[in-house]
Amino acid sequence: MQTFVPETASEAADVVRAALSENRSLEITGAGSKRGWGRPVAADLGLKLTALSGIELYEPEELVLTAKAGTPISEIERLLAEKDQALAFEPPDLSALYGGEAGDGIPGGTLGGVIGCNLSGPARIRSGAARDHVLGFEAIGGRGEVIDSGGRVVKNVTGFDMPKAMAGSFGTLGVMTSITVRALPRAEKVRTVLIYGLDAARAADAMGAGLRSPHDIDGAAYLPEDLAARSAAGYVAGAAASVTALRLGGPGPSAEARCKALRGLLAPFGDSEELHGRNSHTFWREIRDVAPLFTDPESCIWRLSVAPASGAAILDGILAKTDGHAYSDWGGGLIWLCLAPGDDAGATAIRAAVAACGGHATLMRAADAVRAAVPVFQPQDPVSASLTTRLKEIFDPSGIFNPGRMYEGL
Repeated sequence: MQTFVPETASEAADVVRAALSENRSLEITGAGSKRGWGRPVAADLGLKLTALSGIELYEPEELVLTAKAGTPISEIERLLAEKDQALAFEPPDLSALYGGEAGDGIPGGTLGGVIGCNLSGPARIRSGAARDHVLGFEAIGGRGEVIDSGGRVVKNVTGFDMPKAMAGSFGTLGVMTSITVRALPRAEKVRTVLIYGLDAARAADAMGAGLRSPHDIDGAAYLPEDLAARSAAGYVAGAAASVTALRLGGPGPSAEARCKALRGLLAPFGDSEELHGRNSHTFWREIRDVAPLFTDPESCIWRLSVAPASGAAILDGILAKTDGHAYSDWGGGLIWLCLAPGDDAGATAIRAAVAACGGHATLMRAADAVRAAVPVFQPQDPVSASLTTRLKEIFDPSGIFNPGRMYEGL
């Protein structure tokens, strides 16, 4: 497949217009670190955006940054770190999950890829999803036109919220060329409280108690004993027990005082320990990036989004029927599940379990043949499917962008 690597937005627009004139489809990629997520794309041409890179604007005082879509997330995170700022939605690095090289703790991939997949890490429970931090974007639409939506401050974002539609569209609605995001200050100190030996249901109770407290928790996860043993973080791998973790951060004295109060609040759940600095960072990077805890490169990976109150029952129910591994994030509302390869990657059992609580399941990794045969994203009800089709027709009437990436025929 011939692949174009434009260096400017104008060149990218020329590629789109040429494809339209020849009735040819395009596979839109950035670094390609998440190419294995979604259905296999059957396109005529490739449009790779890695050369469309660079920071266009950064105003630390206004907490706003604009960068070209192909800009590496690592470059953005390093620039923000110089001003003690960060992307508050904590974008994961899924490179290793799809067979690439894991980074040095700084998320991999590009800004366009992260926003296009609406990727968010453990801090989502407090800070929101990636789409909640997009202020505006520039893109090339399915008619070859230039789209400029949103602004550089929240008060300038009016009318239809196109950034939220574009975030999570996996390149099926347009070619984003520039994106403006909001940054937030980094915590001066981070503390993680660990509770040992809880089962999934009791862990959900502990995480719920912490999240309902006034201690401003920004991470809550549960690792069963088998996965805790794989961690590289001190006080986790050697626990010989399950680990329930709650994270908080802020100015030094505040973080330390709230950590002490949180340990007191959670004392009825059992013995606890604290992670500081590097150990805390290592642990939450593992939770965020998934691959360090799921070490079999041939396994099928699922991501289940459920009501936190239902998470423990679903996790226990699936593991009772399968020979898999799983852990929960987002206070029990996000379950990462690892299963041995199979004809349908366990889709029938998993979607039946999730349907009972009104959640949804996404097949994050499987062989190409499985992803072509099994719905990767949660099957839509008729109303949602109609809206999805209509949105595609509005943005990409000729269907040239990443055809079939999310749903068959779209």
